[in-house]
Amino acid sequence: MSIATQIKNELNMPGFVVQGYLQDLTDDQLFLRPHEKANHIAWQLGHLIASEHNLNNMVCPDSMPALPAGFAEKHSKAAATSDDQSAFCTKDEYLKAMEEQRAGTLALLDRLSDEELEKPAPEDIQKFGATVGAVIAGQSAHWMMHAGQWVIVRRQLGKEAMF
Repeated sequence: MSIATQIKNELNMPGFVVQGYLQDLTDDQLFLRPHEKANHIAWQLGHLIASEHNLNNMVCPDSMPALPAGFAEKHSKAAATSDDQSAFCTKDEYLKAMEEQRAGTLALLDRLSDEELEKPAPEDIQKFGATVGAVIAGQSAHWMMHAGQWVIVRRQLGKEAMF
């Protein structure tokens, strides 16, 4: 199995879990926080989408589809404390951006050889992964870590456990 195929397999689980956790949440419920000092789901979604875009572009410049205008700024660290729903996206907009970026990730993996995936990542992002492939694969864990926080919101809403 190629490295790209393995990374694609790793990216399947977070896609499944994220879709499951979001399917019955409303736009308003995306602004609930699992804890008063934690980020709401809307910001987390934007952060994850922008991170996937940015990290892939850092290891393979200009490899990803463009984000919607202003998207990265809406989900900057400074915006994390905002509860102004008009400053964020709807669930459908997040799902669309998520699908577009994931399609970009998969297309990138289709173009990269094992040798390219084994090349060192840029030094300034090696904390995310030592190699190009490790940076891309690490996005699976990033999505799962944040999705785990959404379980708490779901339980606060009285929703049954999904998995």
